Amino acid sequence: MIYKGVLFAALIIACFIPDMNESPGVVTNTQNPGALPCQEKDVVHYTAHQTTATLAIDGKLDEAAWEAATRSPRFVDLIKGTPTYLDTKAAVLWDEKYLYIGYWIEEPSVKATLTERDAPIYRDNDVELFIAGPDGYYEFEINAHGTIYEVLFFWEDTFEKNGYSNLPEFDRTHKGVKPFNGVGYKTHPRGRRIGFWNWDYPGLLKAVHVDGTINNDKDRDRGWTVELALPWAGFATWSGGRSLPPHDGDVWRMDFSRFNTHKEPAPAHDSGGWAMSPHGVWDSHVPECFTAVVFSKEPAGKTTK
Repeated sequence: MIYKGVLFAALIIACFIPDMNESPGVVTNTQNPGALPCQEKDVVHYTAHQTTATLAIDGKLDEAAWEAATRSPRFVDLIKGTPTYLDTKAAVLWDEKYLYIGYWIEEPSVKATLTERDAPIYRDNDVELFIAGPDGYYEFEINAHGTIYEVLFFWEDTFEKNGYSNLPEFDRTHKGVKPFNGVGYKTHPRGRRIGFWNWDYPGLLKAVHVDGTINNDKDRDRGWTVELALPWAGFATWSGGRSLPPHDGDVWRMDFSRFNTHKEPAPAHDSGGWAMSPHGVWDSHVPECFTAVVFSKEPAGKTTK
C-alpha cells in the first residue's frame, strides 16, 4: 500500500551482500545493519502447511482446513511494532495448484467506500498482501466490498538485465507503467522500481465475508474475513526460477498488513498501519521487512495455533 505506493554504485553494493541461504531478492545488510528500517533478527517467521482439502473460496474461512491452519500472531503497528487495539490475523495454506491466504479482521463498524477495480483501496480500510520475488514483488489490496487493487513492481537493477523488458506484458510504454521509489523509505539499497499498475494476477480467486453490515453505524459488527487463492502458474513470468509450487522448506518473503482510516485515540500512537511483521517505517515496500514464510509439506493441524 501505503501509497503508497518503497544500484546505488559500487560503494553501496559492497555494503549490502545477499545471503544465499535467504529468500532471493532480499538484501541482507551484515556490515551496516542500521541502513535498513528493520533488522533480520526481528522479522516474524511463519510456517505455511500444505493442504489436501478443496477450498470453496467464499470468504468465510469456516472450513476444516482453515480451522487447522496456523494463524499468525496478532498484527502489530507497522512502524513501532506495538500492540494494536483491534485483532487482525492471517494464515497461509498451499497445495500443488494454489497459494491460499486467509485474513480475520476485527472491525466493530465495517467501512468501505470504493467499488471500482484498482481504485486507491489504501484510502479505505483494507488488508494487503505483498509477495516478493528475486527481481520484484506483487502488491494486492482488498476492502470489505471485495474491491481489489493490484500492482507488480520490478527493481530497475534487474528489469533489463534479466529480460523482462522483452516480454510484451511488461512493455514500459503501456498505460499504467510508472517509476516508483517507495513511500516513507526512499533510500532502499536496490534503488528505484518500475510499477505495472495495468497488471492483473492471472487466475486470482478472491472473496470477502462481512459479519455485520457495511457502512451502518446503528449496529455493532464483528468484522470481516478475506480468502484468496493465487495459482502458482501466475508467478511463472517473474518467479526468478523458484520452484512452483515451492519445495518443502523453501522460504518466501510475504507481507501481510492492514490499513485503517480510524486510528486508536490518544494517548495511543497508532500509525493506522498494522502488519504481521513490523517495518520500522511508514512503507510497505521493503521486502527485507516482510514475514519469512517457510513452506512445509507437513499437513496443517499437527502444530499448535
